Amino acid sequence: MAKKEKEKKTDASEFKEQLFMKRRNTGLAMSDSDIAKADKFCEDYKKFLDTGKTEREACAEAIRLAERSGFVPFDKNAQYKAGDRVYLCNRGKSVILAVIGKKPVENGVNLVAAHIDSPRIDLKQNPLYENEGIAYFKTHYYGGIKKYQWPVTPLALHGVIYKADGSRVDVKVGEDEGDPVLVITDILPHLADEQYKRPAPKLIQGEELNILIGSRPFRDDKASETVKLNIMKILNEKYGIVESDFISAELECVPAYKAKDVGFDRSMVGAYGQDDRVCAYTALSAILAIKGAPDKTAVTVLTDKEEIGSVGATGMSSFFFENTVAKMMTSLGKDSFSATRRCLANSSMLSSDVSAGYDPLYADVYEKRSSAFLSCGLAFNKFTGSRGKSGSNDANAEYVAKVRRIMDDANVSFQFCELGKVDVGGGGTIAYIMAKYCMNVIDSGVPVLSMHAPYEVSSKADVYEAYKGYRAFLINA
Repeated sequence: MAKKEKEKKTDASEFKEQLFMKRRNTGLAMSDSDIAKADKFCEDYKKFLDTGKTEREACAEAIRLAERSGFVPFDKNAQYKAGDRVYLCNRGKSVILAVIGKKPVENGVNLVAAHIDSPRIDLKQNPLYENEGIAYFKTHYYGGIKKYQWPVTPLALHGVIYKADGSRVDVKVGEDEGDPVLVITDILPHLADEQYKRPAPKLIQGEELNILIGSRPFRDDKASETVKLNIMKILNEKYGIVESDFISAELECVPAYKAKDVGFDRSMVGAYGQDDRVCAYTALSAILAIKGAPDKTAVTVLTDKEEIGSVGATGMSSFFFENTVAKMMTSLGKDSFSATRRCLANSSMLSSDVSAGYDPLYADVYEKRSSAFLSCGLAFNKFTGSRGKSGSNDANAEYVAKVRRIMDDANVSFQFCELGKVDVGGGGTIAYIMAKYCMNVIDSGVPVLSMHAPYEVSSKADVYEAYKGYRAFLINA
């Protein structure tokens, strides 16, 4: 009898091994060799984060790396062949890179798209003022932030100013060792009784996100606003600007932190802007790694404005991508509206955006069986949206099966998840925008802790698996 019971247990174990899904929620068991590869990959990733803290900077760095890998600006008058590597830049804020494939582009492209804008604090167009001997910048926050996280964070000022004569001035202050930083102040706890009574979303209000920039007056007691005047004199001497030039400026305040390893084991990366530059960098690296000519044309898109709805001429809702495909079709001998539409409908896409990493400290907002765990690989979301999948793409089962096979064949560790519990919240990506062309699209990305905070955390293992997954998709989809 005991022997039969033992045999039953053995059978059950074998069936479980065959039939149950193997959940990797204790992290990847990586070899020393794989750990070394992930660590090396993330050293360059951290450099990308530090170099590209704004969409303009990330776009410029992506182009620099692409040109180093043999990509050239797209020429509408050129005739391209399989293996050619080209890129198109849109207003310095978004870029499309392509490696021409062996099959006709009309058969579709393999596409990975990520965004390079991140939540931040923008300056208003009339920002500079003085109040009781202190100079400030007025701001308007960009994207979904917890406003209370931004005061008392060292900030750097990045951006461009176009003067009245049309000349451009690049601004970057707060990043170098000898630079001053800027800061948003907060009230001391001893006087914060009334502030504590505010609900969390209003603990710090939008109009209170004013940036402290100076307190030293211009040496003339007879003038008014002498602190503002002194700041304006400093800016004029450094950049040659006058106050009205702020009207035609794009100036962004971002955390002055550098990307760093996190944890005694150095297993994670901590930095500002990993949503979504972790997916942008891995998607960029994946297309740069393609050797020769793939079967189908491989495309990586790094786009702007996702954090505020993918709007504007540089966002995914613009016709930049569609126009680019049309130009490619023309250069490859297919000059028709219907050929462009067939290309788009035959394409396959990974909408590459970060997912919410499971945080045990806030477990009540997650459904554990459907969560993305750090160090468990590339995270796929069949659907995003909120509550009843509102605003979601919701990929079809046939396409999910295809993507699974590609990842399995390339030995990529991956997981399927959703963004928190049903009815707790949710979020959207660019997936639904591209699905309107009838192409197959699914969301994928790297799990991140503290998403949208001034300092986000990702796992090096997940970053490396995302790179492997995107490379496999671009080549084999």
